[in-house]
Amino acid sequence: MPDQRWGEAVKALVVLRPGATVESEELVALVRERKGPVHAPKSLEFVEALPMTPVGKADKRALRERYWAGQERRVG
Repeated sequence: MPDQRWGEAVKALVVLRPGATVESEELVALVRERKGPVHAPKSLEFVEALPMTPVGKADKRALRERYWAGQERRVG
């Protein structure tokens, strides 16, 4: 998502399995521990589903568009 200081910041969109619960802080801490602070999301949002490409992968372009729409400068 857009970030004034860095241009783009890491945001996690999470789809929970049916019946699952988790705290956002717990997920951020898990990523920070396993991948390091650079990869840890600065914000996290729980969603019902992710947009998918025809081959079944997450559509990163569609995901970014919802946050970059109307921005003069775009990253990625």
